[in-house]
Amino acid sequence: MKSGQTQLRVTAAMPLMEFLLAKMGGMSRTAVKALLAHRQVSVNKHIETKFDYALQPDDVVTVAKQRPATTNRLHPLLKLVYEDDYLLVVAKKEGLLTVATTPESRETTAFSILKNYVRQKNARNGIFVVHRLDRETSGLLLFSKQRDLQQFMRDNWRTVVTNRAYVALVEGDVQPRADTIVSWLTENPKTTRVYSSFRDNGGKKSITHYTKIAGNGRYSLLELHLETGRTNQIRVQMAAIGHPVVGDRKYGSGASPIIDRLALHARTLDFVHPVTHQPLHFEQPVPHDFRLPTT
Repeated sequence: MKSGQTQLRVTAAMPLMEFLLAKMGGMSRTAVKALLAHRQVSVNKHIETKFDYALQPDDVVTVAKQRPATTNRLHPLLKLVYEDDYLLVVAKKEGLLTVATTPESRETTAFSILKNYVRQKNARNGIFVVHRLDRETSGLLLFSKQRDLQQFMRDNWRTVVTNRAYVALVEGDVQPRADTIVSWLTENPKTTRVYSSFRDNGGKKSITHYTKIAGNGRYSLLELHLETGRTNQIRVQMAAIGHPVVGDRKYGSGASPIIDRLALHARTLDFVHPVTHQPLHFEQPVPHDFRLPTT
């Protein structure tokens, strides 16, 4: 065990929060949540942030006394959140493509940054895109270091990924406060514009669940959970119900007086590791410029 760590063995099945409250010398629930949020708690050598994680007898819980070093920023628009022998999780800022749109493009992308990063260790190392975010969408992205794992995660995306949540600032007062949008999306390959129909028109069935976090009458801050992952899904569906994402000129938002970007952020990514089978949780804070203006 490294210095600066406390290691505890589990003797009975219980939630992680209950275990830490019992073992950590009278710490408050708030203090324990802070340990989890700052990624100071590991279970069997994997970082765990869920307070209700189900511990089993003989699990080993390690608590670091100090917060881990700030995540490695690989580029002004990309930082490394998690890395092991198989996967990379990164957080990208708006303005950075996930991958080049044409083979001959020399534009810097999340993919090209990560390819250079892994090849610094070994020139034969590779990197493979598991999923993508639009250029103007910020947030969490997952890459694989092995082609077979990339294919496995793509083929089993809906079972491997247990939670994928976004936050979006949209125009108008969204009602009801929580709902599910179901529509069929089709893409015009010439314009790359996606269209939504609330009747089955042969397009791709797309399902988005949303909850309004806050609102001021003119704007609403939403949390959205994707049941499907189609191109431009959130942007198209929000525009289709009359609440385009702020700053989304492609799908009907006007020039924004409150934010100089597309107000869409991939906040949470939970998945089961394809090799270790451990559940992993990653979360990025809501961007500061998404704060809801008072009116």
